[in-house]
Amino acid sequence: MKLSKILAPLLALCLFASTACASTFIDAHGNEIQLDNSLEAYAAVTLVGANDAARQGETNLGDLWTDALRWFAVSGEINAAFDEDDVKAGNDHIAVDADHVVALWNGGNLRADIAEGTFGAEALAEVLPFPNKVAVVYMSGAQLLEALEAASQALPYTAETADACASLMQVSGLTYTVDTAKAYDALEAYGDHWFTAGSVSRVSISDVNGQPFDETATYAVVTSNANFNGMDSSYVFKTAAEENELSAVTVAVVRDVVWSYIASELNNQIGDAYAAPQGRLTVQ
Repeated sequence: MKLSKILAPLLALCLFASTACASTFIDAHGNEIQLDNSLEAYAAVTLVGANDAARQGETNLGDLWTDALRWFAVSGEINAAFDEDDVKAGNDHIAVDADHVVALWNGGNLRADIAEGTFGAEALAEVLPFPNKVAVVYMSGAQLLEALEAASQALPYTAETADACASLMQVSGLTYTVDTAKAYDALEAYGDHWFTAGSVSRVSISDVNGQPFDETATYAVVTSNANFNGMDSSYVFKTAAEENELSAVTVAVVRDVVWSYIASELNNQIGDAYAAPQGRLTVQ
């Protein structure tokens, strides 16, 4: 019997198995992406992302999402995700200790709930229907404070401010407060809905990873390539990235990182730790 006749059915079986384990998802940019249908996890609680929830205040999904990004950095998993040029330049790890690593994610990029029960890769794609990559921006404490001030400028959330509230940051590794009774010190127009901050008057950071916040310290902010490039109100990210050559966009896809965190750190079980927001952001 010819070898081709033996291999043909095996090849067909492999192709069938591959197709059965994958599905097609059209992202928000119209790109066709393949999702791994073999991925499966369980959420004991509903993780809230729909109805602009993450534009209004902290959500449990925002906590999970940013925890995944911070874990990716402090665990060292990020080391393999720096691109070739960064590695050649010696930029192949996080340059600060874990106490100075935080994660920020804009609420406008959390688009759907993850319902209680079993879920897979498609659920994460619905939450984030964009091909975002993980990025690291090194900035001073003063810049971090200004970044949060600018990101929360449209609060309190209303129908009129909904678009501008897309920039509100979900966080991991820090605790902050926004005092909406104080006016935002709007300076120059930035983008369609935002203004740069003339001063910091509404936001205060109470701690970073349980340590006192230091405006003069250098922090590694783990975020998306979109924020790295100045999306929404993120002009501080863009400026800080240009000022510090260690800032980088990695090759890691954000959705993949979130799934890795759920699988390896949570053992594919999202439990009571994420039943409610954990008190990282107070809007008053």
